[in-house]
Amino acid sequence: MKLKPIKTEHDYHQALERLEQIFDSKPGTKEGDELEILGILIENYENDFFPIDLPDPIEAIKFRMEQLNYSQNDLAEVIGLKSRASEILNRKRKLTLEMIRKLAEKLHIPTEVLIQAY
Repeated sequence: MKLKPIKTEHDYHQALERLEQIFDSKPGTKEGDELEILGILIENYENDFFPIDLPDPIEAIKFRMEQLNYSQNDLAEVIGLKSRASEILNRKRKLTLEMIRKLAEKLHIPTEVLIQAY
């Protein structure tokens, strides 16, 4: 395939088909290089035409707690009091800057997710 910018939906589908054909190419080969460049082109097109919004901060916290098998008590150890953790999860209290820093560090949630309005 001749590599070129992906500008149309037709170009996008052609690129996906080619990606599927060369998906198992070995790195450092001609097809491996094509695979890498094609992946970048496809990602850029998808970011422009199919953007994904950041998740809601509270839902992100709940999701990460579930992944880590954290209870509300575990969250309270990160941000302070158990009652404060409950208020945060029930949207009765906003996250403070200090809470955002602690959550980002301990739960590895990106700060750009946590600072959003909710």
